[in-house]
Amino acid sequence: MASDAARPKRDRPPLGFGAAGLGNLYTSMSDDAAAATVRAAFEAGLRYVDTAPYYGFGLSETRLGRAFGAPEAPSGLVVSTKVGRILSPMSGPEPTRTADGFVEASPFEVRFDYSYDGVMRSFEASLDRLGLEGVDILLAHDLGPATHGEAHSEVFQTFLRGGYLAMCRLKDQGAVGDIGIGVNEIDVCLETLDAVDLDVILLAGRYTLLEQGALDRLLPECLRRGTSVIVGGPYNSGVLVSDPDGSAPIYYNYAPAPASILNRVRRIRAICADHRTPVGAAALQFPLGHPAVVSVVAGMGRASQVREAVDFMNTPIPDALWAELKAEGLIHAAAPCPAGTLSVRVSA
Repeated sequence: MASDAARPKRDRPPLGFGAAGLGNLYTSMSDDAAAATVRAAFEAGLRYVDTAPYYGFGLSETRLGRAFGAPEAPSGLVVSTKVGRILSPMSGPEPTRTADGFVEASPFEVRFDYSYDGVMRSFEASLDRLGLEGVDILLAHDLGPATHGEAHSEVFQTFLRGGYLAMCRLKDQGAVGDIGIGVNEIDVCLETLDAVDLDVILLAGRYTLLEQGALDRLLPECLRRGTSVIVGGPYNSGVLVSDPDGSAPIYYNYAPAPASILNRVRRIRAICADHRTPVGAAALQFPLGHPAVVSVVAGMGRASQVREAVDFMNTPIPDALWAELKAEGLIHAAAPCPAGTLSVRVSA
């Protein structure tokens, strides 16, 4: 058991605004709709925003920059963005295109670059789009063999010898608060922790109501080291808040959900219904039961999704729900679960 001194401090807002949707993820939105979504987040009291150059190829950061510069933007915002990709202007006329799931993405070509200079260039470009002088959290984005395949070892060494050192320098200069990685693979988290110190890990989709693989090794290691964990993708690409028997496409881990996952979701949804609890509320609150987890970042592409997420976080969940999910083998028997009601409202 980690000592209290080693435990990550809960000094981050428990609910984060995931801004991939502002980059037109899967569907296009107007600038006005994007501004209304961010405004709804501010009005609901949300003060943590997570973005990346990859989201809409700069579009998410650009839209956030406009919102941050608006008179109604609140003080005390916590902002995280990411490095590891370089955006280069496309030659020729601006195309209307869908790239990597981003509809009408900005006219940039994207390439991976985890070198020292690449990280510095990416960070400066992000600050320009965001209209900020620094960020609270800087994450190396999408390290791991699932993204880089056989090139992972070479890419990883480039990061350790170059990009990580750049991130440390930015932290030393005060341009960045915490540094870490933003990934959806458990093994690369452990590999990175074995090599360097990290303040924070944003882990997408691997510690959720649907799967708890991070519980065995990664989360205990983060507790031991005092590394904070931010859980992204709490809905596992939407499958947890989609009707498994509906006609709309259902995604899990960025791909069509297989039958085995849909069957598991049906069982989880049935238990939540028995306890009069929205499955989205259980999905958002569950990760925060673990002492290593300081925040959950949910994707919010519309103002209605902002209000829904805040309602989910303020929904009382009976202890009996967690107990039944464990009894049915639907969540890990050793998973610590939240007690009582979480509140994310910090303004009226």
